[in-house]
Amino acid sequence: MNNLETLIEEQHDESGLDTLSASLEAVLFACGSPVSTERLCEVLNISAAELDAARRMLEVKYRQANSGIALVFIDGALQLCTKREYATQVKSALELKKLPPLSKAALEVLAIIAYNQPVTRVFIEQVRGIESSQIVSSLCDKGLVKEDGILDAPGRPLLFSTTDAFLRCFGLSSLSDLPYSKLDDVSSEKDSDAVDQLSLETE
Repeated sequence: MNNLETLIEEQHDESGLDTLSASLEAVLFACGSPVSTERLCEVLNISAAELDAARRMLEVKYRQANSGIALVFIDGALQLCTKREYATQVKSALELKKLPPLSKAALEVLAIIAYNQPVTRVFIEQVRGIESSQIVSSLCDKGLVKEDGILDAPGRPLLFSTTDAFLRCFGLSSLSDLPYSKLDDVSSEKDSDAVDQLSLETE
C-alpha cells in the first residue's frame, strides 16, 4: 500500500469514528440518564472497542475549555452532564432549590447503606443502635437512596441501595471507588442480628 492509499484509509477511519462519536453523543443526549455500555453497543451495533474509541473522542472534545458538557462513566454506564463549574447557572435556569447539607446522622446512614447494600432498615438500626426510618425516607426523597427489592425474611422488609445520583454527588464512577472503611466488615456479623431482630418484631 503506497502513502496515498494509507492516507486515504486513515482519513476514512477518522471520518467513521467522527460519525460514531456523533451517534453516541446523540443517543446519550436524548436519553439523559445513564446508559449501560452493553445497551449502547447493541443500539449502535458496534463492538466494545469501537464504543471505547468513540467515548475517548467525546472526552477529548468535552475537555476543551469552551465546552460546558462532560461525559461521565458511572458503574458501567455513560451519561452526558454539565460541568461542575456551571452548576450555579444551570440550577438558576432550572429553578432548582439547593439541597441543604446532609446532617452527620444522614451521612452515617448513607455510609452504612453504601458499604453494605442492599440493606434493610433494621440492619441500619442494628449498626447505629438507634431508630433510622425517618433518615432513610429523607435520603430516598433526596434521590440518594432507593428501594431495591424485598428481603426473604420474616416480615419481608424492604431493601435499600444507593443511586446513580449518590455516585455523581460524591464524584464516584462505581461503588468500587469507595475508600476502605470499617463498615466493610460489619455486614457478616450484623446480618444475623438483623434477621433475629426481624423475627422478634413479627412475633
